[in-house]
Amino acid sequence: MVRWGRWFKSDQQQARDELRTLLPHHQDQPIASPIPAKQVTLIALRLKYQIEQVVPCELPPDRVTLPHSSVITPAVVKTAKSAGKLSGSTDDHSACVVYCLLVVRHWFKMQGKLELWDVELHELRASACEVIAKNIIEDEEDMTYLMQSVLLQRYSIVVDGMDTQPANAIERAVDLHAVRLIGSSGYQKCIAHLWRGWLMQDPDDGSRFIEYKGKTDTKYWSHFDPDRMRVPMYQNVVEIVVSIIFLGLYTGAINTINPTGDLDIVEGLLYIFTLGFACDEIGKFINFWNVFNSTLYVLLSISFITRMIALGHPIDTPDRFRMNEISYDFLAFSAPMFWMRLLLYLDTYRFFGAMLVVLKVMMAESLIFFALLIVVLIGFLQGFIGLDLGDDNEISSVPFIVKQMLNAIMGSPDLDGWSRFAPPFGLILYYIYNFIIIVILLNVLIALYNSAYEDITENAIDEYLALFSQKTIQFVRAPDENVYIAPFNLIEIVFLSLPFEWWMGKARYARLNDTVMGVIYSPLLLLTAFLETRTARMVKFNRSRHESDDDTIEEWEQMGAELDVEGSGWGKRVEESKPNVVTDAALLECQKMRKEIEELKEMIRGLHADRAS
Repeated sequence: MVRWGRWFKSDQQQARDELRTLLPHHQDQPIASPIPAKQVTLIALRLKYQIEQVVPCELPPDRVTLPHSSVITPAVVKTAKSAGKLSGSTDDHSACVVYCLLVVRHWFKMQGKLELWDVELHELRASACEVIAKNIIEDEEDMTYLMQSVLLQRYSIVVDGMDTQPANAIERAVDLHAVRLIGSSGYQKCIAHLWRGWLMQDPDDGSRFIEYKGKTDTKYWSHFDPDRMRVPMYQNVVEIVVSIIFLGLYTGAINTINPTGDLDIVEGLLYIFTLGFACDEIGKFINFWNVFNSTLYVLLSISFITRMIALGHPIDTPDRFRMNEISYDFLAFSAPMFWMRLLLYLDTYRFFGAMLVVLKVMMAESLIFFALLIVVLIGFLQGFIGLDLGDDNEISSVPFIVKQMLNAIMGSPDLDGWSRFAPPFGLILYYIYNFIIIVILLNVLIALYNSAYEDITENAIDEYLALFSQKTIQFVRAPDENVYIAPFNLIEIVFLSLPFEWWMGKARYARLNDTVMGVIYSPLLLLTAFLETRTARMVKFNRSRHESDDDTIEEWEQMGAELDVEGSGWGKRVEESKPNVVTDAALLECQKMRKEIEELKEMIRGLHADRAS
């Protein structure tokens, strides 16, 4: 089925997202690509040429995407990896190959939109780019090189004669929704290190990422550092706690109505939290959750404004009671949105994350339904108004028409009132309207939703990993170097930025922010310092065993050292009995038969030679 939602996505929004940098940096410290943008672009063009030769025509997608593909062979991957180093050149730019493959993938996607007659071929080539990039990542054994040079290093390309803003493979894969690449082991290990704060941007060089120096430090107070609030995992915890408190304040406010209209401390805190969240939404790119949250904050703002108007009237007057009632009506009206808002902070859990992805795709796929619905509504509304106007030379039934048309969309049409509306044309036109809405359009919507659900559930793990990666990138893409999570951002705005930032020196202002953040987040920092101390002991233990820093000893590994596979002969028996899953069974039989035929031919030649002698 055609995925109509993809055709309605904003290319301009996608372009802006792709050009955003991963972490904040000072305006006086521009980030430059370590490899000239022209060289990166040439590498991308080489890879594009290679993909066009490797996939010259339309093929079954499985031939490209399956493990041990006969199209994306190890030789193809090796050639792609060598695109950054040509013969006769001493420069090795292999680190940007994965980034260039993502650029080429984007090019093929764009080419598919421009050349609809070959869209399946270009989609297949885009998939080939992901498969090659994933193989390069998973074949790399040097994890430090993989994370810091391949995935997190920023590169630029040349577009319209100008260098693009540097970006890296981590954020580019998220922006392009390259779920196959995102699901690779090396990519997820890098995301896990960013999530836990083990990889941080170099404060002196915004183009580099360095390891957290305190990863092996077992001293407790060494980890009591306000800068650790930049860690995405800790920010997520604070946001969840603040959201629960926000919901608790709302519950207390809506269940303790003040008939006189006075503001109590619970309602005051609720509106202060709302102001902080509203300020936090300013400057964000427009997406579903941004619109959802903004709608909630508008409703709460209206509730607050009507409450202030009520306080402006004398006590025990009808106007005061009326405005106070309206204020609580708006407050109660926003209750479902308060609870739905929690889903935004629970997407790190697999179940909620997968369901949010399903809802997101369903909303995108339903755009074609709403486009058709608007056209149908306008056409029939004009017809009904024309019948109303021709019946008595005036428009008098518009509320009735609109209500009945909306009832039909919600699945509860009422046919009784139409028998007296411009008979018989009104009833006939309403029958046709119901047939188009209920039988055709609603079934189209159900089919779109079913298709979206199947697509996501079939690839639920990679979709969840993509959502988790996107959330991690959103945390480290914070526009402010000082992390003040709403509503604490009000402290920054009122007590720090306005009175001090404009005149205080940069270093002194940074120390002031560290002090304030240390006070605000001290309860959490006491806990995180304890947890990081335990983690440091685990990292030191793993390094003593020459294992990765995040390694854990599982049940099946506890007695692994006592198993002697080679000495007991078990390894040889397994080797003799294991099947060959790399090569097709039919091809294996043909190769075996060819070998036997060669042996038979040699035997016949030997017999002829003996007979001749």
